[in-house]
Amino acid sequence: MSRALELYRSMPRYLATRTLSGRLPALAGAAAGMTAPLRLTDGPAPAVPGEGWVPIRPRLSGICGSDLVTVTGQSSFYFTSLVSMPFVPGHEIVADTQTSVTLTDGTELPAGSRVVLDPVLGCAARGLPACAGCAAGHTSRCDSITVGHLSPGLQTGFCARTGGGWSRSLVAHRSQLYPVPADLPDERAVLVEPLACAVHTALRARAGDGDRILIIGAGSVGLFTLLALRAYTKAGLVTVVAKHRHQVERARLFGADEIISPASAVGGVRRATRALKLEPEAGPPYLLGGVDISIDCAGSASSLSTALRVTRAGGRVVLSGVPTGPVDLTPLWFRELELVGTYASSAGRGLPADGAAGAAVAPADFVRALELAATAPLDGVVSAAYPLDRWRDALDHALGAGRLGAVKVAFDLMAP
Repeated sequence: MSRALELYRSMPRYLATRTLSGRLPALAGAAAGMTAPLRLTDGPAPAVPGEGWVPIRPRLSGICGSDLVTVTGQSSFYFTSLVSMPFVPGHEIVADTQTSVTLTDGTELPAGSRVVLDPVLGCAARGLPACAGCAAGHTSRCDSITVGHLSPGLQTGFCARTGGGWSRSLVAHRSQLYPVPADLPDERAVLVEPLACAVHTALRARAGDGDRILIIGAGSVGLFTLLALRAYTKAGLVTVVAKHRHQVERARLFGADEIISPASAVGGVRRATRALKLEPEAGPPYLLGGVDISIDCAGSASSLSTALRVTRAGGRVVLSGVPTGPVDLTPLWFRELELVGTYASSAGRGLPADGAAGAAVAPADFVRALELAATAPLDGVVSAAYPLDRWRDALDHALGAGRLGAVKVAFDLMAP
């Protein structure tokens, strides 16, 4: 038997949670605990789907922003065709293998090996020939995430067949697994998946030598993106929009040149770039001029709107946080901006970076993330770890992370 926190289909509960958390964001934690279609279950562990799969037992599993918008009913209906229910959330996982497994690169792992999980359920996991995205190493762009021998699910943690990290047991395909070095603590290893997404975001931003960059949002997504920009690009001045004191301190530690509040974002960018600030008759101000690249790591309508309004003509706006609201796209059109999405990490194992023969081989985002997890100043980033029985407290803490001084909240699956 395996204990798990399961999200099930209930339209009345979903709508109640969506309405309450949407109208009263301060009560989102209460809504998730009282009205969300979540239940703690005890049942059989997920069955191994086929060859190349292995049961794993989570040690720690993080609570991601995408998990929070899902359990509070704020995610887009776009996703309904990409998941299968009921599913167990959780895709930021450090776990132990329960049987031996040979990874796709030939590495042999005995039972009891610590691993981290690339959650994307691409063609390899589904027993299918590689689609164009997977063949090029861009597994985050897989076109087959609803077919094959698995039920629909864009990732582990959104698929009924595999289970998820908020449980005592789930199954993973060998193509998803990366061994954890013996000297890397669980509290750092559980951050590898979000760090890999941040590496992917930093590389998708395509920062040129000396480019001025604005990161909007200083939760884990924004802070990890800052780390990745500093480690793997030649970005110039990096400004971070941070709301809370502990976020300011972390942003400074992680390499931000300037840190500004949300209320002063437009003015701060104007001063730093000598842009011209304009005030329309209605609506917020915007700039003629601005930063070369804005990265929205908050995913709100206001954060994306800010990004569009402070990026110079011909610049790039990168959408990293899960979008949750409508926004005026006039600046995108008028300033001829590039709008770039960045969803998950890319595998890149031994594959050309752009899919072309003879191109440079791109290391997996997870390989780079493991490097960051070992070397970056991440002590204390996992602010709290809760047993599954206290899932309401965990979600409430995660939803209030900013004001409560937390960066990452996790479930401790080794707790009794």
